[in-house]
Amino acid sequence: MSRTKRLREEVCRFLGERGRANTVEVFDHLNERFSWGATMNQVGNILAKDTRFEKVGSVRDFFRGARYSVCLWALSGRNHGDSGPSKATA
Repeated sequence: MSRTKRLREEVCRFLGERGRANTVEVFDHLNERFSWGATMNQVGNILAKDTRFEKVGSVRDFFRGARYSVCLWALSGRNHGDSGPSKATA
């Protein structure tokens, strides 16, 4: 069992409700939701390595008092209801 299973499930639920969110919003949500929270490295790895999430763009704005470019994330369309490659009949 992975150490970040609860975090991954919460990110999936959060993006399901919001549609899309940037990395800072996901990080803030996880740290408000759980008493132990998550590090920014954990959040970045969860979003980048889990196939349920896909990067849909980036935004450059002020976060934490400085200007940063952060990624926008959404649920991946390829894992919803897909049971694998479809078999075409000839």
